[in-house]
Amino acid sequence: IKKAGNKRQRGAQKSCSNVFSMFEQCQIQEFKEAFGCIDQDRDGVIKKQDLRETYGQLGILNWKLNVKDEELDEMLNEGKGPINFTVFLTLFGEKLNGTDPEDTILAAFKLFDPNGTGFVNKDEFKRLLMNQADKFTAEEVDQAFSVAPIDVAGNIDYKSLCYIITHGDEKEES
Repeated sequence: IKKAGNKRQRGAQKSCSNVFSMFEQCQIQEFKEAFGCIDQDRDGVIKKQDLRETYGQLGILNWKLNVKDEELDEMLNEGKGPINFTVFLTLFGEKLNGTDPEDTILAAFKLFDPNGTGFVNKDEFKRLLMNQADKFTAEEVDQAFSVAPIDVAGNIDYKSLCYIITHGDEKEES
C-alpha cells in the first residue's frame, strides 16, 4: 500500500513539472510577471480580492460597475483550489493546449503555397477562409490578420505567423 502511495505522489510531482516543459523560459517569465500583477497582496495565491483589485486597476470596474462575486468565483473555481503560480501556469497550458503543433500548422499553410515561397496571398487566403469549411466571418479574418506579418505586396509570411500562433508575438517584448 505504501508503494502505491509513493507512486501516486511521484505522478503528481511529474504532472506539475510537465506544465513547465510546455512553455519556453521566456514565456514562463511572462506568466510570472502576469501572475505578479494579479497577485495584489503578493502572498503567492490569487484570491477574489486580488481579482477585484486587478479589475479596478485596469479600469474594468468603471465600465462594468461591479464585478459580481459569482463571476470572480467562477474564475477562481477553474483552478479547483488555491491558484498559486503552478496552477496559474497549468490553467494557461490547458487553454493553449488546443493549439496544433507548429509543424502541423506549417503543413496546412504549405497546401496553399505550391511553389514553396513561404508566403500566401492575403486576399486569396481571406477568400478561402470566408468560403471554405469552417467559414470565418470578416471580423474573425481581420482579427487573425492583425497579428499576421504581411508584406507590402499583400503576402502573409506564414512561417512567422505559425511561430506567433504557437509561441506568441515576440515584438510585444520590445
